[in-house]
Amino acid sequence: MKNKPTLIDLFCGCGGLSLGLEQAGFQTIFANEIDNRLFKTYIYNRSLKENEYFLGDIKKLNLMLERNEIKFTDVDLICGGPPCQGFSMANRQRILDDPRNELYKAFLIFLQKVRPNFFIMENVKGMSKKIDEILNDFETYLGEGYNYTYSVLNSKDFGIPQNRERLFIIGNKIGVSSKEIFNQINKQKLSKKYVLKDAIFDLPKLLPNRSKNNSLKENEKIGFYERSYDYPFSKYAMEINNNKIVKNLYNHRNRFNNDRDIEIFTLLPQGGNSLHKSISKIMPYKNRNHIFKDKYFKLDENKVSKTITSHMKYDCNMYIHPNQSRGLSPREAARIQSFPDDYIFKGTPNQWYAQIGNAVPVKLAEFIGKAILKTLKQ
Repeated sequence: MKNKPTLIDLFCGCGGLSLGLEQAGFQTIFANEIDNRLFKTYIYNRSLKENEYFLGDIKKLNLMLERNEIKFTDVDLICGGPPCQGFSMANRQRILDDPRNELYKAFLIFLQKVRPNFFIMENVKGMSKKIDEILNDFETYLGEGYNYTYSVLNSKDFGIPQNRERLFIIGNKIGVSSKEIFNQINKQKLSKKYVLKDAIFDLPKLLPNRSKNNSLKENEKIGFYERSYDYPFSKYAMEINNNKIVKNLYNHRNRFNNDRDIEIFTLLPQGGNSLHKSISKIMPYKNRNHIFKDKYFKLDENKVSKTITSHMKYDCNMYIHPNQSRGLSPREAARIQSFPDDYIFKGTPNQWYAQIGNAVPVKLAEFIGKAILKTLKQ
């Protein structure tokens, strides 16, 4: 007899979506990811056995299902965010027919074979432009036994200090209205709105890192991969940590910036971008300002953060700390994504940023999970 409702996580990345669902009360019984760099973080933070995950192409996993080499029965929830590049309105091809969307098709095939009680598909807001076609695809693969609908959710409405809109499609075969599930999700919206400073004020100050080509360098000035730390009290931190006391600080380390960028970071006021007069004399792209107006952006501590993205693996010039002359650290980005402080990111510092930027905010996933669980228990 299973202790908790079961969850399969596809395209799991570093695990933000399933972590939130686990916090809501689900138990992950299987996970799939093709990128080992992401999966190292996922596995490190969980206790999955070797037969409970598959590192590789989901199309191979589907073949294993077809050959009965692996079986899943009575699965409560399957979640995933399959990459789906070919959904542009300018592209008249059906999404399913576009070869760039073979992973989206593989996700549908997996659902068709396993037929979970519930499913969640998460993707970019832009996919809503082709939502009628997408919902038709689900009906083609799953038949009329499922009820499903969609909504665009913004993290900032759920107490997460980030303006992040994503499309969620939720379906079920147990006879409840998926629209009602979204109603239950939206009932959890918080009137208390956290802002950026709520998420990061209690983390140690870091100075600019001027050491080029030395990503392994660590010290008190630029930070550490891991160190002991006595956190000042933070209501936001207590919420994302589920009231757990964390004694160590992970992934709080600054990246290299050249002198010009550090000067720009210093001169820009909060909320200022590349067009601001304070940096007009040193702005390196001013002859292309129409293209690069957001090449630099200093975050405002009294507002929610702009969307955390995987672009941070290249630089953090669009994510300048509001009152320190540097970009956000990976841990600060993770805080904004509502990862708990004891969730440790593996790999290189650039990979930490990529993992965090691609993740679903953990607390948003938890709210979704709670709404689904409420209908499961009815």
